[in-house]
Amino acid sequence: MTSPGSPSETRSLIIERLVGDSGEAAHVIGAGRGMAERAVPLLQKSLAGELGAPVTVDLRAVEVSRVPDARAYAGDTFAMTIVTSPTSSDAMTLVIDAPAIAVMVCALFGGDPDLAVSPIERELSQIETDVATMVFQEVAQALNGSGRRSLELRLPVQRAMSGAEAKRRVLRDGAAVRMVFGISTPTDSGTVTVMIPQRILLATRGGAAGANDDQTTGSDWRARFSEEVMRSTVTLKATMPLARLTLGDLASLEVGQIIEFEETAQSQARLSARDKTLFVCEFGKLGQNYTVRVRHPYDAGQDFIDGLMPG
Repeated sequence: MTSPGSPSETRSLIIERLVGDSGEAAHVIGAGRGMAERAVPLLQKSLAGELGAPVTVDLRAVEVSRVPDARAYAGDTFAMTIVTSPTSSDAMTLVIDAPAIAVMVCALFGGDPDLAVSPIERELSQIETDVATMVFQEVAQALNGSGRRSLELRLPVQRAMSGAEAKRRVLRDGAAVRMVFGISTPTDSGTVTVMIPQRILLATRGGAAGANDDQTTGSDWRARFSEEVMRSTVTLKATMPLARLTLGDLASLEVGQIIEFEETAQSQARLSARDKTLFVCEFGKLGQNYTVRVRHPYDAGQDFIDGLMPG
């Protein structure tokens, strides 16, 4: 992955990592299902033209997910590719499992569709990887669309990766819509999983988040920071100020020396998370446990003034 080149891109990546530019689940699933259903007959026709043998293509699932989960259900043997667009280096992630590759290879080379296909339980061969790439090309082309609603994918797709390379490939996290297509013959079936980041889907299907980040209102941000962020865990730290010392006093400290707290130190504990002070608290004890009681939100401006004019 390359680093962002500007503060706005950095902000976008941070926001995407936190909330993934996600939309309402029902809207996302509806948009994804509409796209997938329109692609099924196109994909069926294009694969039949490539293979010269009948295979059945059906839509098995459309759901909200995360981009790294693209490989979650593919098993140990699979092929994968990532398709770019002018606005994203990962506009679409495609994964095909071993059963689907076996079905395609069998159909491509004239295998009997009424006989069971031998499962692939080894590293993919070059021919099998090329077949996976061909399937990815047809799937991406069927989903790409045209006109204003086009995903503007950069086609042809890159050659599929497999084995250790595919397993080690780092996928940028973010909210996505997951489409699962089945490829089958009367005896066998496999799946092709397509992950499209919700930021890409929403940009072409309406309700794009972040289309104009500089004019985003407070209510927009609150809506965007969903329950997923609220469930994130952070480490809280409570600190209590000591007495003020000169640099000379600090340099003369020795092991075992006792430092007295200021009289108001107990009521000036600071509660912070990730090096950011959040509240001013009062230090205390409840039973056998030490506690801090929140007094009021931390005011950085007032704290600066108090530092200039110590009481």
